[in-house]
Amino acid sequence: MKTKLLFLFALATMLFTASSAKKVHTLGDSTMANYDENATVTRGWGMYFGNFLTNGWTSINYARGGRDSYGGYNELWQTVKKQVQQGDYVIITFAHNDEKNHGMDGYQLKAYYESIGDQAAANAVDLRGSIPSTTYKENLGKIVDEALALGATPIICSPVCRSYFSGSTIRRNGRHDLGDSYKILTEKGPVDGPKLAADDHTMDYAYHSQQLAQEKGVPFIDLTNATKTLYLKYGNQSKCEAALFDGEGSTHFNTTGALLVARECARLMKAQGILADDIVLPTDLSVSPATGDLGEAYKGQTLQKEFTINGFGLKPDEGSVTISATDGIELSFDKKEWSQAINVSYSSGTLIKTFYAQMTLTEDGTSTGTVTISQENKTIEIPVTATAIVLEGGTEVNVYWRLEKDDSYVLTGPANVIAESWTGMYVQRYSNPNANTTWPDWTGFDASRKTQRNLLTGDAWPADEIDDNPGRYIEWGIAPTEGMTLSIDEISLFVCGCGGNGMCSHIYYSTDNFQTRTTIFEMKKMPANNMQYVKAQPVIKLEEGQKLLVRVYPWYNGAATGKTICLSDLTIHGMASNADATAVQSIAVPQQQAEQCYDLQGRCIKGNTRGLAIVRQSDGTVKKTLH
Repeated sequence: MKTKLLFLFALATMLFTASSAKKVHTLGDSTMANYDENATVTRGWGMYFGNFLTNGWTSINYARGGRDSYGGYNELWQTVKKQVQQGDYVIITFAHNDEKNHGMDGYQLKAYYESIGDQAAANAVDLRGSIPSTTYKENLGKIVDEALALGATPIICSPVCRSYFSGSTIRRNGRHDLGDSYKILTEKGPVDGPKLAADDHTMDYAYHSQQLAQEKGVPFIDLTNATKTLYLKYGNQSKCEAALFDGEGSTHFNTTGALLVARECARLMKAQGILADDIVLPTDLSVSPATGDLGEAYKGQTLQKEFTINGFGLKPDEGSVTISATDGIELSFDKKEWSQAINVSYSSGTLIKTFYAQMTLTEDGTSTGTVTISQENKTIEIPVTATAIVLEGGTEVNVYWRLEKDDSYVLTGPANVIAESWTGMYVQRYSNPNANTTWPDWTGFDASRKTQRNLLTGDAWPADEIDDNPGRYIEWGIAPTEGMTLSIDEISLFVCGCGGNGMCSHIYYSTDNFQTRTTIFEMKKMPANNMQYVKAQPVIKLEEGQKLLVRVYPWYNGAATGKTICLSDLTIHGMASNADATAVQSIAVPQQQAEQCYDLQGRCIKGNTRGLAIVRQSDGTVKKTLH
């Protein structure tokens, strides 16, 4: 009986602990979103909000680039609400992409063009965009109502400013008030609205987010005015952007900017008594993250991780911090020069500095080490781990899309291929991008090599896009066959913009149908006709019923027509094995007599080679062979 009671007590304790996990869910756009530290310098403030939580609270960031309040409710919230439990908090911030149609509602604008029979104009409408006083509030209000119904506490945050300086202040549109220039949808179509007085908040998204919070009786955090104050401390736009932004405009943060905005949100919450006992604002030296799990990779690869040192109120007011590492770990501030010890100076008692640690996986299994941060009499030790994976046994799987004349593919090994598809885009044509096309030297390719040229539906790139559009992408994928496990170890392709230097793109992969995603490439303002090689070597294990999806999300820097995104030579590679890990026999493809032969990385091979290769026949067709 005593044993049974102890078991029931332990079970009850486990259930209580699981059900009482304390979480803050953050929901927003690109200014809050997660970014891959190895792919870009851009950071979202939601990445760092959890640094200021204590007493068992954790923060989960669901923010995504390009989302407006419609996408916030219809896409992001539909995922978030499945995770929300009673007692949780939900931080909500949107507006940057709600301004896409100059203050008009995207769905209403499309409906107008359809009503007058202009389907081409209707198809070209960016559905993102809402009206501040109506559809914007309605979308946010639905999230608030449903969060309350789940027993959670929703917190509405007004959007962070853009660094649009005008003398000693931030311009009206930088504060998300379109009162100086906006459009109204009338019975005769879109027209310019009259300029509104400074105290007229009809077109002010931040104002209406505050009004909604008051109407719903939920907390409101004024990040618009908080970030305005933060930016103005730097004196002018160039100094502000150099300190806080990612070098790609006036919207997206670097690590320092994202961290300071997250700290401001935490500070304002604490000041209002929201999680007051559970928010800590360090006034000494600290580092995030506090532990360094560099993750998994294949033996011989190098793993990196980003850390940020935060110092507020340091004594003495001026000094330096030393960062050192044990054998096997290298440190750097710029990912170019690496050593086992680095130093950084600070002044005015304040330090915010990002550094990187890397380990090369020379042994099987998990490698460990320590990074030590020292300042005066204070020392912080960060345990660091990295794990080497060995992929062996089973059948080699490779799917290859040449993208030279159609969207066909060549599959070697047992797998189910998810064919190329387009959302909000189409293939314009297959051709060589330009007589001056540049390929990486190692490929052996020249300007005559044809590629797939893709264009968005409607043909005209919008003027005001600063991030990817969730309704515009190109997709491919792969999945295990019945009874098999598929381990993916490489994704590669070529990408470039043609017709101008303004093409931008993100490339992601996902194993959960893009509820979450991993960035493998980001580039803005790609040099025209200059092919970029994208290669990722992830550790992905797909069980039966799962699938790997790869997506390219393009946008253009400014209004334009005739600009295409060109793609070539997509490869997904891995190993398949029986679900019980029993190896199966390789499937060989007869060797073909070829004029040109390339390995899986696209390098030209002279003569015969052993293993899987890409072979171009004398008639121009491309096949994969096992030699």
